[in-house]
Amino acid sequence: MPYLLDTNIFSYIFKKNENVNKKLREVTLTGNEVFTSCITYYEVKRGLLAVNATKQLADFHQFFTDYEVLFLDDSDIIEQAYKIQADFKIRGSSIQDTTVLIAATAITLDLVLVSNNSDLLKVEGLSLENWLQTDS
Repeated sequence: MPYLLDTNIFSYIFKKNENVNKKLREVTLTGNEVFTSCITYYEVKRGLLAVNATKQLADFHQFFTDYEVLFLDDSDIIEQAYKIQADFKIRGSSIQDTTVLIAATAITLDLVLVSNNSDLLKVEGLSLENWLQTDS
């Protein structure tokens, strides 16, 4: 089962959260692929540069030598993003565009999205895990 890591999971990875890092090791050791979105890459690096987090930037660069970044180069991802956004609007709710694009990537490429974002529980067709919870 391949996984896609959401942006919010990286703060837990860098803070050496026991549950998140244990689960990351487990899925990697069992041969599961782990990916990140180019959106996540951008958001995490932007945040680290903004606060001049030198140690975390080194960890960031090391992480991305080990795990592949997926790009928004498939029109099906964009089509799925429209559907998610429209569904939220119909229900009178909103969701950030970056979150929609990450969720659409996971759905389109049949990946399990790892996130601590409760808004994603409302996205139809999304396989979601929260590695902060010990039962994920």
